Amino acid sequence: QVQLVESGGGLVQPGGRLRLSCAASGRPFSIYAMGWFRPAPGKEREFVAAVDWSGDYTYYADSVKGRFTISGDNAKSTLYLQMNSLKPEDTAVYYCNTGRRASATNYAAGEYWGQGTQVTVSS
Repeated sequence: QVQLVESGGGLVQPGGRLRLSCAASGRPFSIYAMGWFRPAPGKEREFVAAVDWSGDYTYYADSVKGRFTISGDNAKSTLYLQMNSLKPEDTAVYYCNTGRRASATNYAAGEYWGQGTQVTVSS
């Protein structure tokens, strides 16, 4: 069983920065692809960013490309999402995701989810 715990969310002004963390346990850190998702209008969740550990490939939604950076720390079994130049439309609960069915290239979610961490961007 894989457990994911997110942290690092908060309230920031437009243009501000936050770094989200996702601590993973239960399985080797890099056994599956990992990513971040958030709710979006008209859909249950929206792909934000993901990493394919096999080749250290990273993928980003067009809406966050150039502003967000996904990375990981193997020693700490922790996934990060550095969010810069935050916009009000980035406001959401951000969820860490992984699992056997996860696919970074296809932006597909795996079966394991964290509890989410709230990001609010407002003046």
